[in-house]
Amino acid sequence: MSASPQIGIEDETAPQRAARRDWIGLLALVLPCFLVSMDGHVLNLAAPRIVTDLRPSGSQLLWIMDGYVFMVAGSLLAMGAIGDRIGRRRLLLIGVTFFSGGSLVAAFAGTPAELIAGRVLMGLSGAALMPSTLALIRGMFADARQRTVALGVWSASFSLGGLLGPVVAGALLHRFWWGSVFLPALPVTLLLLAIGPMVLPESRDPAATRFDVLGAVQSLLALLAIVYAIKRVAEGRGLLTAAVAAMAGIGLGVICVRRQRRAATPMIDPELFRSSLVRFALLASTLTFFALNGTNLLLAQYLQWVIGLSPLQAGLWTLPSVVSYLVGTAVGPALVARFSRMQIMTGGLLTAVLGCTVFVAVILGSVSNLAVVVTGSVIFALGLAPVYTMSTDMIVANTRPERAGSASAVAETGVELGGALGIALLGSLGITVYRTVVGRSADGLPPGTAAGARQTLGDAIALAGDLPGGRGADLIAHARSAFEVAFAVVSGTASLVMLAALTTIIVLSVRGRRARADGATMLSR
Repeated sequence: MSASPQIGIEDETAPQRAARRDWIGLLALVLPCFLVSMDGHVLNLAAPRIVTDLRPSGSQLLWIMDGYVFMVAGSLLAMGAIGDRIGRRRLLLIGVTFFSGGSLVAAFAGTPAELIAGRVLMGLSGAALMPSTLALIRGMFADARQRTVALGVWSASFSLGGLLGPVVAGALLHRFWWGSVFLPALPVTLLLLAIGPMVLPESRDPAATRFDVLGAVQSLLALLAIVYAIKRVAEGRGLLTAAVAAMAGIGLGVICVRRQRRAATPMIDPELFRSSLVRFALLASTLTFFALNGTNLLLAQYLQWVIGLSPLQAGLWTLPSVVSYLVGTAVGPALVARFSRMQIMTGGLLTAVLGCTVFVAVILGSVSNLAVVVTGSVIFALGLAPVYTMSTDMIVANTRPERAGSASAVAETGVELGGALGIALLGSLGITVYRTVVGRSADGLPPGTAAGARQTLGDAIALAGDLPGGRGADLIAHARSAFEVAFAVVSGTASLVMLAALTTIIVLSVRGRRARADGATMLSR
């Protein structure tokens, strides 16, 4: 790494080490991450009561469940640029305040429209939190090793939120109404507003003079259209609408990129993508979350419908992977002293590929399938943690500190889109494989039963109870076997995607080193 300060390359010749106040500030930055992670889990538990009380339509339910994700994915780039201009700490405190406001609207919503409004407000403000926390970490921890540790703590907070979210939501739903699951945001917000101004420094880009409103709208609409198209594909309906939305999103994206290239102060620094390390890191994190979300979509169904666990039991058996992720967030920073971040990320990718490959063993149909999926989840989580931490570190570190907000938004946008693509593409692949395999055993059934059994494994199990004699048991056995094949195919595909990404990174990295070596040889002659 060059010792001279260059755009897109971090200067680590004399890094200033973080003080005690910075580490206390890190604990404050963990609060909004913990809050966002918890919110991602509580709504799923509250959904049945929401449907019973508010009676939303199908489209309203879609926006209740996914409106938050739509707004986060679509607003990240704009929020990163706003933070660079008005100050990351200011944007963080504004964002967490509006997040609590949206939570209050959602908690006391009396109609589906009010709940949707609350979720949209939470999504917009949630998009302000992630780039702000990452950009502040970039400024507070100039020392590379300390920053890696800080990012490990930052990453671990998401696992802790995911671990406690269902527990807290379950306890609240046991005693109170469904809206109570949104109220934990209030004490977290009050605590952050109280200590944030004292322990968090303010930082901004002094060269940013104005905010590109048109560019922000273009990026928002482009990403909203793309995420909407992905969701429609994942649902297996409205494919023409999805295609139109995707084409519109891509078109707007191209227009937005061209505008950013000509802008004097663009939302996204073009210099960021000139670094091969940034491109590699973005590719690795995007495709790893592509594999994670795609396999997790089928994993939850597999535990309940194939193995026969209750929702509580299935949730408990996911805890080993959460613990494994926490271990991985500690392992990555510990290895920085001996290995480069690129090497650690490569090892993490290989570990994640191994975890996905273990899932393929479910087609063996043995009684040890629970052990297989738990083992695969543990291995995958162990590899995911350093990939996420190191890729985020590489993206944020290899940009100018004053543009850290925009760089952080790019990193999180890659994660969001990768996860959405995984759900849509791998989920659709799983459905196709299941329908193809189970269709062979449903030909002799009544037309209505056969059509229902081809939809999902849950439908096949429900319909099997109406069949006479042993035909119901046979249908369940065939449907479960078909789902095992689908799960194995999706897991194998996810493994191949990550392996292809890893191969691409290694090949391009080797070519880059050779090109630099050849250039140095020519200059020395």
